Amino acid sequence: MANVERSSADTGPGESVDPVLRAKYLDFCSARVAEALLSLSPDEMFLLAEDAAREASTPHPVPLGYEDMVRLATERLSRRIDLPSFAAFREAYRKDPTSFDREMLGLWESDPAARDAAARDAAARDASALDAAARDP
Repeated sequence: MANVERSSADTGPGESVDPVLRAKYLDFCSARVAEALLSLSPDEMFLLAEDAAREASTPHPVPLGYEDMVRLATERLSRRIDLPSFAAFREAYRKDPTSFDREMLGLWESDPAARDAAARDAAARDASALDAAARDP
């Protein structure tokens, strides 16, 4: 997905990328592409893949196999869909996460780095809550 590649615009100077937010961004973009792919009829997918194969610089087997058709159609759709940059997603997600969470597939939860970071964040919140509760009897 050309639109979702990591770029220097993803972060500011000295800023690191939050692995949970990055995984959620990829999940959101994947869900949008999957929805578009599933909305295609078999004929539309075939035509989209054939068109992409003709334009590709890498030769493809003729006739195209199913996996090649799905890959080519997916690549083409990911360029056609208006996917946000990571920076735009991050800003919009911080303002209203629920509007994005509804569209995610849940793939971000299977990302080991994201899962570990989420677990660390939850543990830190729990520790803060326990500390606050211990101070305020």
